[in-house]
Amino acid sequence: MTDSDRDQALHYLQTHQVMTLATVGHDGVWATAVFYANINFNLFFLSAGHTRHAQNFRHQEKIAATIQEDYRDWPTIKGIQLEGIVEQLNGARQISAIAHYTQKFPFLANASTQIAAALTKVNWYQLTPTRLYFIDNSKGLGHRVQIAL
Repeated sequence: MTDSDRDQALHYLQTHQVMTLATVGHDGVWATAVFYANINFNLFFLSAGHTRHAQNFRHQEKIAATIQEDYRDWPTIKGIQLEGIVEQLNGARQISAIAHYTQKFPFLANASTQIAAALTKVNWYQLTPTRLYFIDNSKGLGHRVQIAL
């Protein structure tokens, strides 16, 4: 891995918005897409506590996630694959996460009454990667490099 690989992975995170979480719980495996904001490689997202994936966090805090576009041509594929630990945020850490999230998604500052009300009922989470790979097929089919965290 080079500093360039690390910089490319961070740039990819900063210029994309949706990650797919893979979780496991009492009812088995589950995948769901969520919007995220990041500080370095730490990813922040929100979700209602009653959702299946949020319930799964209580069963198993170690999850996997991917971030990618919907590519049509294999040589252009880029993306992130990671595994890590998810935790619910409170207090100052939650306030910081909300600030970064709102900065990435400024429409929330002028959200409708309905969205604003919904935001008061959600939980905020941080996904801290323990292993992260950046995929870049423009460097060769299947090119994948592990990023030092």
